[in-house]
Amino acid sequence: MTVVERRLAVLGSPIAHSQSPALHRAAYAALGLPWSYDAIEVTTDALPGFLASCGPEWRGLSLTMPLKRDVLPFLDELDEYVEITGGANTVVFDPRPGGRTTRGFNTDVYGFREAFRSVGVRRLSSVRLLGGGATAASAMAAVAELGATRIAISARTPKKVTRLLALGDRLGVDVEIEQLSELDDSVVPDVVISTIPGSAQLDIPFTEETRAKSVLLEVAYDPWPTPLAASWFEAGGRVIPGIEMLVNQALMQVRIFVSGHPHRALRGEHRVFSAMRVAVGLDGAPE
Repeated sequence: MTVVERRLAVLGSPIAHSQSPALHRAAYAALGLPWSYDAIEVTTDALPGFLASCGPEWRGLSLTMPLKRDVLPFLDELDEYVEITGGANTVVFDPRPGGRTTRGFNTDVYGFREAFRSVGVRRLSSVRLLGGGATAASAMAAVAELGATRIAISARTPKKVTRLLALGDRLGVDVEIEQLSELDDSVVPDVVISTIPGSAQLDIPFTEETRAKSVLLEVAYDPWPTPLAASWFEAGGRVIPGIEMLVNQALMQVRIFVSGHPHRALRGEHRVFSAMRVAVGLDGAPE
């Protein structure tokens, strides 16, 4: 059987720090597929032209900031999580007579959910969410599936994230939004999720009780540890690094690129997942 070479890439701006190429290249090598995967700097304005330039050799794309919402007008089909969150981080090109179908998926929800499960968090109730972009919406969908009933969102510009109130209604979760600089830390949440870029210097006065008792999922992974993660470590708290979320969502992307289906397991998936984890400095997949 002839194996066709295909192209893939992660797009965004900035993109040089991305670990996605390491993850995906490890996966395709483990699968014996001669597929390439690159990191390409693409801004919002450049996205339409880039998509139009993708020929039949392209299988799909991973998307990061600021493109997860910008890509929506160019998609022919959306998966359930794209419809719920309003953001797609995965694009697949499916050839058809006379053209192609462009499908969008959101694998971030799966990434968040599995990152929590990896440290034994399978049920939770209250969440403190820092940031209000497309990644924050995916985090909301994930914690709702884990049983969250209350989400307090802290954003630098609250009026820009009021759309998340409607998302909370759809998910059946009570949502409140406050100014990041005026964060009320009087109630200790089960988990704290930061979706704010790691380069941002956050001066958030979380109490020692919160840092010791709440699980922190810090989406940023470069530089590591972020100031927020370091403050959690100092208090002896549990921290889930963003790379854990990234590798889990990437596994689902690989499934989609290979088979077209997010829930169809890969051939030798445990071996593939272990190779992906090792490629970014994590331990191999547990048995």
